[in-house]
Amino acid sequence: MRTPLVAANWKMNGSRAFAEQFFTALDLQGSGCEVVICPPYPYLPLVAEKAGAGFSTGAQSLSEESSGAYTGEVSADMLLDWSVRYAIVGHSERRSLYGESSALVARKFVAAKSAGLIPILCVGETLQEREEGRTLDVVAAQLQAVSEAAGDDVWSRAVIAYEPVWAIGTGKTATPEQAQQVHGFIREQLGETGAAVQILYGGSVKAANAEALFAQVDIDGALVGGASLDAEEFSRICHAADR
Repeated sequence: MRTPLVAANWKMNGSRAFAEQFFTALDLQGSGCEVVICPPYPYLPLVAEKAGAGFSTGAQSLSEESSGAYTGEVSADMLLDWSVRYAIVGHSERRSLYGESSALVARKFVAAKSAGLIPILCVGETLQEREEGRTLDVVAAQLQAVSEAAGDDVWSRAVIAYEPVWAIGTGKTATPEQAQQVHGFIREQLGETGAAVQILYGGSVKAANAEALFAQVDIDGALVGGASLDAEEFSRICHAADR
């Protein structure tokens, strides 16, 4: 039985005061799901101080390099210094806004795993790709890039998040049936280890639609963006995942 997991991606939002207020309002009591909070880099120490009270700390990205002259980058070992356990790789905003290719995402995935972090690999299609009927081909290619780079045990101690790009921050959400179709396909692509891998859904997840999404057999939780900035809303999503 896979343990449900809900991850908060605050993106470039928040402040020290916001974080303090968030954790005061966060209510995970009685929830049996795993929870990960991914703040902007400057607030990782603050979140790490709070971690252990029902959640782990995650980073929104990391460098594919271990050290060197890479101004502005943060390595996996630096994240480990602050008790970070998870790292998001391949988020669609990193792919689209910063030109991260699937090959680069694969290198970041390898860097995270090699250091002992648990990567949360994001995959998903654009609206045009869905309308052209290429959703499964796009997702398969994104997975293949990682599996070719990471070796035989690629999916052990890893999480996958299916995020249809057209549903991120738009208020649009894939129907539970649409999401399940892709989640089931992803699990098939993972081979023998697929049954044990947590696969999350991301894309305008809210408390109002979380229960229907989490009822699907292959949806193990969520990567939550905007709704993760509201502690009460995020708490309700976490409790919905504890099915």
